[in-house]
Amino acid sequence: MKIATWNVNSLKVRLQHLLTWLEANPVDVLCIQETKLTDDRFPLADIEAAGYHAAFTGQKTYNGVAILSKHPIDDIQKNNPHFEDEQQRILAATIAGMRIVCAYMPNGQEIGSDKFAYKMAWLAALREWIAAEMRAHPNLALLGDYNIAPEERDVHDPAEWENHIHFTPPEREAMQELMGLGLKDAFRLFEQSEKQYSWWDYRQMAFRRNRGLRIDHILLSETLASRCIACHIDRETRKWEQPSDHVPVVATLED
Repeated sequence: MKIATWNVNSLKVRLQHLLTWLEANPVDVLCIQETKLTDDRFPLADIEAAGYHAAFTGQKTYNGVAILSKHPIDDIQKNNPHFEDEQQRILAATIAGMRIVCAYMPNGQEIGSDKFAYKMAWLAALREWIAAEMRAHPNLALLGDYNIAPEERDVHDPAEWENHIHFTPPEREAMQELMGLGLKDAFRLFEQSEKQYSWWDYRQMAFRRNRGLRIDHILLSETLASRCIACHIDRETRKWEQPSDHVPVVATLED
């Protein structure tokens, strides 16, 4: 079974990218972020025609998450019951015996800002909720755009990014606390080549120069981590015309 995450940065703009990628990479489950669509505009017919069920929650212009699955989707939870939030950033569902959580973590803007305080409160509430979810669902996967690069090797220039958003000590500490629940970074379960990232700024030829960050992650409970046999970042979509600034991350689990 293959599960994946991808911040598409507008599903309206990149629907054909999504369908093209799914045709070439028929993953079992795909979590997508930044759909930027209200639910009445979600392209359900196109998704179903591609062979996928879909659960989604969105809003106009910003945020929005969805889970696409080749298997039936049950027990859908929108948003975090531990955190009152109008922004549509979390969607959870049970699929093929797994609890799949799709999350789009806040950006945070900069340390000291209201948006950073919101991000830290959001992450603390996420940890509380995921702890409860893991007690109820031992086979849990938390996939999404975390907006956090957890280690120096996940940043093209750690000195340049130190204390900048995505790579501040409080953000990295919050991610370590989340992983402290028993979650494993699927990508780091395997030996990987250096300088692998999942996001590159559109400016300053960042992708061509590989000035990126690894901020899109698949975290697995211990039971799922024991079944994980591969994880990779698919850079090809970033080479397409009008690409998302993020690329898919895919983990393969033994059935």
